Amino acid sequence: MSTATIAPQAALTAKDFATDQEVRWCPGCGDYSILKQVQTIMPGLGIPRENIVIVSGIGCSSRFPYYMNTYGMHSIHGRATAIASGLKATRPELSVWIVTGDGDGLSIGGNHTIHLLRRNFDVNIMLFNNQIYGLTKGQYSPTSEENKVTKSTPMGSIDHPFNPMALALGADATFIARSMDRDPKHLQEMLKRSHAHKGASFLEIYQNCNIFNDGAFEAFTEKGSKADETIFVEAGKPLVFGANKNKGIRLDGLKPVVVELGGEYSESDLWIHDESDFYKAQILTRMFDDVRIEGHLPRPFGVFYQANRPTYEDIMQYQLTEALEKKGPGDLDKLLAGNETWTIA
Repeated sequence: MSTATIAPQAALTAKDFATDQEVRWCPGCGDYSILKQVQTIMPGLGIPRENIVIVSGIGCSSRFPYYMNTYGMHSIHGRATAIASGLKATRPELSVWIVTGDGDGLSIGGNHTIHLLRRNFDVNIMLFNNQIYGLTKGQYSPTSEENKVTKSTPMGSIDHPFNPMALALGADATFIARSMDRDPKHLQEMLKRSHAHKGASFLEIYQNCNIFNDGAFEAFTEKGSKADETIFVEAGKPLVFGANKNKGIRLDGLKPVVVELGGEYSESDLWIHDESDFYKAQILTRMFDDVRIEGHLPRPFGVFYQANRPTYEDIMQYQLTEALEKKGPGDLDKLLAGNETWTIA
């Protein structure tokens, strides 16, 4: 009697997550880098491709499912979060990733985004923020700065922009983080952290639109300015930045203040980052050249906040199991008929 042997499956690589579709973004678009980093980290997650789903809405970023060799859905404008919620509720074992933009996810889809976050489905939101409407050729978006001159605001935008991180924290998101397209290693780490979080993760990714809003994040990406204009927060470490790591941030009460290191202040005097501190996370989200904070502050990147809270699908499954134990299997015909009937003579 012969025993059949099953050959072990070869380990997946980044190429296994790429499709044969022509990538149709403008040359130089930041989306290329984000796609590359997602394809790079996917093999290391240890999830079969058939258990990964990419759901997108409408926008340049929403072409993402075509370029990922997984299951996916290019859905409708602003509704990727709603569709992903339904998918996760019915198939909780799947790894669900939502790709959206600052227009798709914060304008027409803003309401769906905040409710997914408060419900805490175990899904991963990647919000590509380029501070412009790229697909429709350069109109201002919910994150465009005030006085932004675009095709739809020739005299400059009078809208006050959304702060995506503050919005997510206000919706009681259990994980919020920020990265950028031009820092591949950091972006890979943030993608891995997003996946590892049990609950809704919200990752804002600064993405350069080189056609309609080129250089929007230049201060944070260019070699000559990045060290002084960005600060990468890490759990348990002081907030240090600068080309020579000679600057830091300390708290004067609840106000962040930039100080020089090596004289009056040392690293022991600085703010130590704690990812579980909800109140300090709010300060980080407001380090955005906020007029209420004196002095110029660097832009934070990294995991601002994470917390443990039961997920929506876990609670729902518990509730269904409990109902079955108490009431037994349901009868759809009986349910539709109801308990109140009338006889009409």
